[in-house]
Amino acid sequence: MIVKSYKDLEVYKGAFELCIQVHHLTLKLPKQELYELGSQLRRSAQSVRANIVEGYGRRYYPSDFVRFLIQAHASLLETISHLEMINELYHIEGIPELVNRFEKLGSQIFNFANYVRNHWDTSLSQPPKQPKKSKQS
Repeated sequence: MIVKSYKDLEVYKGAFELCIQVHHLTLKLPKQELYELGSQLRRSAQSVRANIVEGYGRRYYPSDFVRFLIQAHASLLETISHLEMINELYHIEGIPELVNRFEKLGSQIFNFANYVRNHWDTSLSQPPKQPKKSKQS
């Protein structure tokens, strides 16, 4: 698996798409919730995406990458919890489907973390080598 950017990761693509959907969903909340539960929901969904990106930034160290994927998964669970609360309070259309999509993404993140833990080849994503300084006499 050659990955040139975090944007090549399927888990990133899924997290980004769901983050956009969550943002649009929060605009349907009552005004008093836009800055309370809506804000918490937006931040937790953003955290899923951001932790995948930050983990990719540490891809040369698989254990660090896995740690950020675990944090992404934890934020995903927080997001699901917020969605369930909003659904219970306001019954906004589409929330159960969004929860299902987040649950599928959670499985993908979990599987990807296992892949990174067991099979990630750091040679496919090594940082560029610094040119050696020549000795001048």
